Amino acid sequence: QVQLVESGGGLVQAGGSLRLSCAASGLIFSSYAMGWFRQAPGKEREFVAAISWSGGITYYADSVKGRFTISRDNAKNTLYLQMNSLKPEDTAVYYCAAGRLASSVGHYDYWGQGTQVTVSS
Repeated sequence: QVQLVESGGGLVQAGGSLRLSCAASGLIFSSYAMGWFRQAPGKEREFVAAISWSGGITYYADSVKGRFTISRDNAKNTLYLQMNSLKPEDTAVYYCAAGRLASSVGHYDYWGQGTQVTVSS
């Protein structure tokens, strides 16, 4: 049974930082591209960042480029998202996903339950 479990969310002031983690089990983690998505209340789930199976290719939504960094540790079956210079508009539930390297929701096969990030102004 595949499980993706996010952690590290919380409440932070604007300009602050958080590091999200996603622990994977039940799949060959190093065989999958991984992604981070987020969903704010009343909005559709949107792409944040993605990373190839090796970690050699990464890409980001324009809204987070230069502030967020995606990384992975295949030895630990863990995906990370370092979020710096957080803004109130970054407030959302953040989800990790495993699948193909892409920015669309439909290219990912497995999803975590999400972790809440709230940025206060």
